[in-house]
Amino acid sequence: MNNRIKASFDKCANENRAALVTYIMAGDPDINTSQEIVNKLAEAGADIIELGMAFSDPMADGPIIEAAGHRALKNGLTLEKTLNMVENFRQHNNETPIILMGYYNPIYIYGVEKFLQKAKRVGVDGLLIVDLPSEEDEELCVPALEKNISFIRLVTPTTDNIRLKTILKNSSGFIYYVSMTGITGANINDYEKVSKNVTEIKQQTDLPVVVGFGIKTAQDAQKIAQYSDGVVVGTVLVRAIENSLKEGKATKETINAPLNIVRSLSEGLFRKEQKNKT
Repeated sequence: MNNRIKASFDKCANENRAALVTYIMAGDPDINTSQEIVNKLAEAGADIIELGMAFSDPMADGPIIEAAGHRALKNGLTLEKTLNMVENFRQHNNETPIILMGYYNPIYIYGVEKFLQKAKRVGVDGLLIVDLPSEEDEELCVPALEKNISFIRLVTPTTDNIRLKTILKNSSGFIYYVSMTGITGANINDYEKVSKNVTEIKQQTDLPVVVGFGIKTAQDAQKIAQYSDGVVVGTVLVRAIENSLKEGKATKETINAPLNIVRSLSEGLFRKEQKNKT
């Protein structure tokens, strides 16, 4: 496991809380504003940052995140500029892990070896590529692991035990459990089922298991934090950015809009045993 990722989860475990994993789309609504938000996420309470790599055909994204990607691309974001954002972040923060999340096509076009070399150099800690199954590990997963860049997998409610073993084989960093079938931005309807599935996954791996999709409020985060190693929040942050815009452009509210939500969510991630002691 990448050292920064491990250190982050170890710190959270020592504090008896779940890690807060925050997702925003790189370059949304523009590169400079997005960079300012990324630079301030850790201070607001993010333990791990997922940075979306904009793509024109994001099959797993809901309408909010899809729109963010289109705004970023319209304003000139490229994969090269996304990597440069990580490099700029590392000038201010060398501790918070950064995961690049997205699709394989932009990486393939950029060049896998070129991408991994720069990703390693600028300080990327992990990759979450939603359209590369474990059968294609030689394409990107294995080369990434050779450079100590974690390769994070998605596990869904429909993943059976046989498939899970295949997914876990080359997984590194953490496991991302998708709390529901479908696209990002929906609501969690069955917390008991999520808890059961997370527990079953944790019995088969030593990697941390985080839960994403459908977590929108501090109450949602607190429920998930009781049995997972981390909580992923994305759509609600991207929506806050979108709602702050005027005619598609950043306003004076845009930077603080997602940061205020992160601050609120981070306060609810301590597990109940910890709260009873305070």
